[in-house]
Amino acid sequence: MLGGVLGAGVLLAAGRLQASAGPGDPRTVGARQRFFGAENVDAEIGAVRADRVVLSWVGCATYAVAFAGSVLLLDAWVPRLTSSGYTPATPQDLADLRPEAIFIGHGHFDHAADAGRIAQACGAVVHGTAEHCAAIRAQVVDPTFPTVALGDVNTPIGQRHDFTVGAVEVTAVRHIHSGPTAPDRDDPASAVFPAPELCALVQHPPSLAGVLQSLPRLLDAENGVLLYQFRVPGFSLVWHDSAGPLTEKAPQVFDVLAGLPGTDLHVGTIQGFNQFTNGLRDPRTYIEALGPALFVPTHHDNWLPGITSSAAAYDPPLQAELARIPSGSRPELRSLHDPVDYLNPARLTFRL
Repeated sequence: MLGGVLGAGVLLAAGRLQASAGPGDPRTVGARQRFFGAENVDAEIGAVRADRVVLSWVGCATYAVAFAGSVLLLDAWVPRLTSSGYTPATPQDLADLRPEAIFIGHGHFDHAADAGRIAQACGAVVHGTAEHCAAIRAQVVDPTFPTVALGDVNTPIGQRHDFTVGAVEVTAVRHIHSGPTAPDRDDPASAVFPAPELCALVQHPPSLAGVLQSLPRLLDAENGVLLYQFRVPGFSLVWHDSAGPLTEKAPQVFDVLAGLPGTDLHVGTIQGFNQFTNGLRDPRTYIEALGPALFVPTHHDNWLPGITSSAAAYDPPLQAELARIPSGSRPELRSLHDPVDYLNPARLTFRL
């Protein structure tokens, strides 16, 4: 009986998100202006500027992106498991953006838990492995949104998929999730143990709705990991929501990453399970392979107080790790700090 009551509570808390009437819906115009900046969004129809790339950090590794006229979501989850309101956004806000596509890096709850409801409300095309797509369709009753499978869990590590979304060229590369390995004697890096910060939990306690929405997704499987590069003439973006120990487990991926077109902006996860034995070596190896002009760390914020820490706590070890890259190859670093840089498009706006 308790299970039935909890299940009913979960369905009630999750609910169906409200669909907007179309691109000119006031909710969509308002959401796009809030996430991307009023100067980058048409006040009448909500179109985003075709000569801009704008990224708005939602928390963890989720980003709303206005990319040369297209609105995209990278991952689809708003943090609220242990704290409510620390991230100033909701799944309804992301649905109101009316993204045309959602790209899933991997299937864990903190990356894909809101994807089904968002896609159902706005009709966005969900991209991910076949298992990502199946799991996300199972999040809602009678799903009506389309999905695109980019391989499956048996796809060889390092395989790439090339396709387009509107005017944006996209490459998805199969790689691996973060994981602990023995200390690397050939490439030693200092372990990283950020101090727990409980301030968010005290100032933004969890809500019942947030807990009930999160519970069904806590055991969602990884179902494969994808890195994405997005390109238009004059600009390229790489985003990934995990950084695995490629050195030991998939060194062939380095050659695939190095073979991609040049990367202007690299938004990459730095928090991972290998930081306790190999520090930030794994994120650095992704950077070295891609050779970006600008690096923005992600998945390093205090959305799970007591386990995660604030982004500022990662600044010193990240700067030390980047200093190991020769100056001629070292990217510019632009750190985003929670919570002030959530939904702060001015930090990541680029002209085409």
